[in-house]
Amino acid sequence: MPADIPAPTTTDEAPHPRFAVGVLAFCGVVVAVMQTIVVPLLPHIPALTGATPAAASWLVTVTLLTGAVFTPVLGRVGDMYGKRRVLVASLMVLVVGSVLCAVSSHIGVLITGRALQGAALAVVPLGISILRDELPPERVLSAVALMSSTLGIGAAVGLPVAALVVENFDWHTMFWVSGVIGVIDIVLVLWCVPESPLRTRGRFDALGALGLSGALVCLLLAVTQGADWGWTSPRTAGLLVAAVVVALVWGAYELRVPSPMVDLRVSARPAVLLTNVAALLIGFAFYANSLVTAQMVQEPKATGYGLGASLVVSGLCLLPGGVMMVALSPVSARISAKYGPKVSLALAAGVIAAGYVVRYFTSHSLWLIIAGATVVASGTAIAYSALPALVMRGVPVSETGAANGLNTLMRSIGQAFCSATVAAVLANITFLVGGRTAPTLHAYQLVFLIAAGAALAALLVTLCLPGSRTPAAGTVEESRNTPGDRKDGVRTMPIQEGA
Repeated sequence: MPADIPAPTTTDEAPHPRFAVGVLAFCGVVVAVMQTIVVPLLPHIPALTGATPAAASWLVTVTLLTGAVFTPVLGRVGDMYGKRRVLVASLMVLVVGSVLCAVSSHIGVLITGRALQGAALAVVPLGISILRDELPPERVLSAVALMSSTLGIGAAVGLPVAALVVENFDWHTMFWVSGVIGVIDIVLVLWCVPESPLRTRGRFDALGALGLSGALVCLLLAVTQGADWGWTSPRTAGLLVAAVVVALVWGAYELRVPSPMVDLRVSARPAVLLTNVAALLIGFAFYANSLVTAQMVQEPKATGYGLGASLVVSGLCLLPGGVMMVALSPVSARISAKYGPKVSLALAAGVIAAGYVVRYFTSHSLWLIIAGATVVASGTAIAYSALPALVMRGVPVSETGAANGLNTLMRSIGQAFCSATVAAVLANITFLVGGRTAPTLHAYQLVFLIAAGAALAALLVTLCLPGSRTPAAGTVEESRNTPGDRKDGVRTMPIQEGA
């Protein structure tokens, strides 16, 4: 197994690492915002660009694809060649993508720009890895919790911000703003974030990266486009078969190479495998909240349940959830430090399920809808904070970037499956109202029940995790100045049993 080794000494050490947590969290929020920033714009894209609705949908699909592909790949590259270096490169790609979208109304250019923005999602696992390497033990859990929660915070913030821009400014403005903020992120990272001193030995597994990318593209294309192409169409079925075949060939190859793209033996450990399964289910459960809330409150009052809210109001419904995610990330860290991240994740899954129960029975009042959505977001905050702690518990320090990238990927796959499921439910359980077809209230309630079921499944998976060998505060992580013990070429960390 490759071991982590110190990087060559350089003179470009960032001068203000004490600000690294805030800077990396800000980068994570910006990158996460990019995932949802075009959602309010989608209904208007055909008129603005002359593209078909199917082509416009690729502005979301392509971001999901590139994020899924590049997140684990760049996490591995960061482990080998420098995490800050790769993080800065990812932010540069985001800036280029933002500028492309800002200067053009051609659908092809817009899709290319959105693909580049999606690739920057790797910033989150890279940031988690840097924090693990650089911070003193007592600060790791809270910092990693905040960094991981930025995925949910950005999703909650992105919709209302984008809605405000769409309604009040030229739509290109939000891409110019994202490009400028991306440049600010780069400057702040170079100023405040030190380069990790750890590297992983070995040669980058290019064939492994290609195989993983091929399997993911086939799977996610089938999932995201299956509703339009038909779930039994030759194209969808062919992609699903191809995904399975490529994944099997890729897995056999990865087990034979000395420095694999993904160490499947480590990933198959129950502590890692079940954590990734839980991440997929939590990603599914969380995303339903974002997908249906804005649409539900915008439905006309003639439906009997819709509130006829504006685009901006519907986006603002998710904002309290984003605030709670910021507030609860340190709470989750304290729970994990005292009782272990397994307890945190189980608690989070239960809270998410309870939030959907609230949503099931409170679909006619704006304030109760906001309350239910906020409960779901609160559970997600605790879950997203606990997941990287569980991952880091089960993998060597030398594989932190790749392992957290894989965990982030599983959340993205869960979101993709959720998007397909929600689209299928809302498109097939409808009725005519005011001369148009709209989803019934039962359709939305069914989505809530499915999402609650995913959360309960995540709870069951979490309970099956091995007994918590979780570090308490002060022992969760060795500091960068403490070499730690080595066994079989891999640095180990002092840990103690959680309560």
